[in-house]
Amino acid sequence: MCRHLAYLGPPATLRSVLIDPPHGLYRQSWAPRRQRHGTVNADGFGVGWYAPDDPVPARYRRPVPIWGDESFADVARVTRTGALLAAVRSATAGTDPGTAAVAPYAAGRWLFSHNGVLAGWPASAAGLAATLPAEALLELEARVDSALLWALVRQRLERGQPAAHALAGTVAAVRAPQQVSVTGLADASPRDEKSDNGRIAIR
Repeated sequence: MCRHLAYLGPPATLRSVLIDPPHGLYRQSWAPRRQRHGTVNADGFGVGWYAPDDPVPARYRRPVPIWGDESFADVARVTRTGALLAAVRSATAGTDPGTAAVAPYAAGRWLFSHNGVLAGWPASAAGLAATLPAEALLELEARVDSALLWALVRQRLERGQPAAHALAGTVAAVRAPQQVSVTGLADASPRDEKSDNGRIAIR
């Protein structure tokens, strides 16, 4: 199962949030604590962050372990943000490899990251997929359960639902037959949430 981190607070370098903490996301990619499934999170990593005065997030995603990217530590050292969403991936069996399968996913001002698995993928997701228009299915970034869940959340957002309702509705749609948790949905502006002076959440 993947590991995810969300940060909302005073501007900080990506390195200070992701790499430097003793049990930060970087370390949890190869030495995770209290991980119930899998032993490492080495199937890729991704970071999405918001720059000042730009509501559309930037992303850096790679289908390699975070420690195996020779450029990331240097980019992380000089890139500052007050809001980011990041993940290290432990791929679900039967899902696509590659950059497109790595969280966070994005659309407009939104970032999305999912921790969990749709048991019985892909057959178990057929009913959920049938609720989406064909165009949305064709636009999936990758053949992974997380991308399908993101499409379901996006559909609700595009209908005007608030983010919390879009997430809750998606979880409700899959919760009866599956166990799924939605870890992160970030939005740069407007912010309804209050910063907790740089609180970092890792899951």
